[in-house]
Amino acid sequence: MTRRGITLLLVALLGVSLLTYGLFEARKLIAGPAITLEYPENGSATSSIAVLIAGEAQNIAFLTINDAPAYTDEGGHFEELISPAPGVTVITVAAVDRFGRQAKKIISFNVLSYCTESYHGT
Repeated sequence: MTRRGITLLLVALLGVSLLTYGLFEARKLIAGPAITLEYPENGSATSSIAVLIAGEAQNIAFLTINDAPAYTDEGGHFEELISPAPGVTVITVAAVDRFGRQAKKIISFNVLSYCTESYHGT
């Protein structure tokens, strides 16, 4: 192999390496927003008057929980305490990245109501 052939091979390898590295670094931008809900579990039941909505959102510019703004820490973790009414509650967590791509997770859970007073009708 000539000196020129070796130089061209090295330049080609360097180009491929830079392209691979660029794609690796851009993978999160290419993938778009991602939401993971950790709590509560879909279909679960609780008798608590306060329910913690928690999870992680990656590659986002804006996050909402039931259309209200929500905030993440540096690692993408979010927590929101809500007080749902008794019955089935549906929670929608939505995110948008800086390119306008959207992601959404919808869960439902049942808030059980225990009556502590007896009712005596007249």
